[in-house]
Amino acid sequence: MILAKRIGDLIGNTPLVEVKCFDVGVCRLFLKLESHNPGGSIKDRIGVSMVEHAEKAGKIKPGDTLIEATAGNTGLGLALAAITKGYKLILVIPDKMSVEKINHLKAMGVDIRITRSDVEKGHAEYYQDYAQRLSEEIPNSFYVNQFDNAANPLAHVLTTAPEIWEQTNHEVDAIVVGVGSAGTLKGMTDYFKTVKPDLEIVLADPKGSVLADYVDKKELPKAGSWFVEGIGEDFIPAQFDIALLRKAYSITDGESFSAARTLLSKEGILAGSSSGTLISAAVKYAQEQTEPKNIVTFVCDSGNKYLTKMFNDFWMIDQGFIEQSRTNNLEGLITRKYSERSVITVNPSDTLLHAHSKMRMFEISQLPVVKDDSVIGVIDEWDLLTAIENGDETIFKKPLSEYMSKDVLFVSVDDELSKVVSILKQGFLVIVKKENKFYGLITKMDYINYLRRKLK
Repeated sequence: MILAKRIGDLIGNTPLVEVKCFDVGVCRLFLKLESHNPGGSIKDRIGVSMVEHAEKAGKIKPGDTLIEATAGNTGLGLALAAITKGYKLILVIPDKMSVEKINHLKAMGVDIRITRSDVEKGHAEYYQDYAQRLSEEIPNSFYVNQFDNAANPLAHVLTTAPEIWEQTNHEVDAIVVGVGSAGTLKGMTDYFKTVKPDLEIVLADPKGSVLADYVDKKELPKAGSWFVEGIGEDFIPAQFDIALLRKAYSITDGESFSAARTLLSKEGILAGSSSGTLISAAVKYAQEQTEPKNIVTFVCDSGNKYLTKMFNDFWMIDQGFIEQSRTNNLEGLITRKYSERSVITVNPSDTLLHAHSKMRMFEISQLPVVKDDSVIGVIDEWDLLTAIENGDETIFKKPLSEYMSKDVLFVSVDDELSKVVSILKQGFLVIVKKENKFYGLITKMDYINYLRRKLK
């Protein structure tokens, strides 16, 4: 047993595993499980590296404030360094990042500043510009700037790349990387230019990012948007080194999420969304090869940070990544069916406290009240507020049947969509019946998501 004296000692030396659930033709595909780092991602390596190099350069001292722009994982790496070395930490994070990452960082005592993800470099609310501005305004602060920090790729030159070299017995032919700050790409390039200059590096880029077009020497398009977190850019990072870069693939969100979900269901590996992008590109590259090659890519972070997103079937359906069977009636609007026990309900004998607990747990404001598989009422936040308006907390212990709304509006799956819209505009929950039995619910967001999916 190896006894670590501090959490930082556990960073690196992550396992390399071969996976066989994807069709890679004559090739072999290996994944480096960076999710095994203590902070759960490859960014643990650079977080500690950038802090320690700044210390050696005399740029920071314990008690100072570190500031960084991040998609979340670099922030977790920096947080590990900050809490063990005595620094305060402010992170500027785009608003599309998973709630799991943000809650993780807050639990570590990090000061989180959420900013817009729909603006480009040069805008005051662009996350990197925002972070740099904070560093200029806050005394005794240091902008870490992973996007132009030599200690970022150096971490991979000193650890990640040599680990791959040794774990493959010097028989790696291609490495597939994603690019956010470009630290991994730069580190792999600097190391393998020396030990294996004929190594092929492959870029996996989310569709909407401009990097794949840059590699393919195309005119840079206006950046789009993508759900995958942590990789892809709307600009060319300063550390973007194309010396060994031989191929680039633009990967859709749907391909990324499908690959990550397949990896979990077939191999038992819980990987994040960017890992799905890398694996998809690795598979495309492998299928183009005519001679056997050993291909390495990364499980960049753990999928436990995306359980409410790409591993949530309802979220995937709402975003249009899981296709539902097309119908000519209202069934297409219903993603949560009562027969599948996907509808959150309460019984008339349940207490108001129980109803309130379910609302909080599932972050909903209305609950159908069900008896013998039939909806007999609805309890919502307004009903709760009316019940306790006199300030008597003991009312929470009373049966909700005394306070629920009994004027329930039903529609059939064969009714016109206009009837649903009319009910929603009145602020009511739409209760749907099929063959005169409770079938499911339609909320305002269900209707909005339904129309957005049709737009695709």
